[in-house]
Amino acid sequence: MNDFPLALNNVSFHYASGGLGIDDVSLSCKAGSWTALMGPSGAGKSTFLYCASGLLPVENGTVSVAGRDIAGMRESDLTRMRRDHIGFVFQDYNLVDAFTCLQNVMLPSLFGGPRIKKERAFQALSLVGLDGFAGSYPADMSGGQRQRVAIARALASQPDIVFADEPTGALDSRSALMVLDAFSTVVEQGRTVLMVTHDPNVAARAQRTVFLVDGKVDSVCEGYDAEHLAMHLADMTSMVAGRSRR
Repeated sequence: MNDFPLALNNVSFHYASGGLGIDDVSLSCKAGSWTALMGPSGAGKSTFLYCASGLLPVENGTVSVAGRDIAGMRESDLTRMRRDHIGFVFQDYNLVDAFTCLQNVMLPSLFGGPRIKKERAFQALSLVGLDGFAGSYPADMSGGQRQRVAIARALASQPDIVFADEPTGALDSRSALMVLDAFSTVVEQGRTVLMVTHDPNVAARAQRTVFLVDGKVDSVCEGYDAEHLAMHLADMTSMVAGRSRR
């Protein structure tokens, strides 16, 4: 496994509509590290995540995943790269309603991805507190349970990097704790987590928190507790609001 499975250097992306994206951003993530992305609304957090995972094409700069620069990579090669090295947790779950939970967790195998044995799929469901739900269908589950199925699917293929966009946003406190414990487990296994969150309590579980403002990295906080992260976010939000009123 690459010592730095994810590295962005001087990456920029701007939306054709004129909406703010990210501008000249650089960040490296070590193997076995957990990084949270925070910032005021519209700071570019999700855009950063999508550029880092190859879901958005960068305008300039380089994005290295598992030692390969994905910027400018052919779509077929990029698809294989994401399939073999990346697990992604989307806010909208992306589950197949006609499949059971177990089948949804094993879904990447159907598209040529890493083979996921039933035993590993069961373990992934157990890791997020869904023992006994393997035969259930998404339509019969709550939003929080469906989110945990999506997280189990991202973890089951044992990717080098897990990208998570507000992974606990739809979860109650107990379910959120299970998910964060699951992330801790994969980090202990030497894998990398990059996570967008608005919740300082969630960000405090990560080893470091990177704050974005106006599409740029504003600050990096390591070892901060939830209270200090919340204060830092509040200060940044007030600063941005003050600028917009001028």
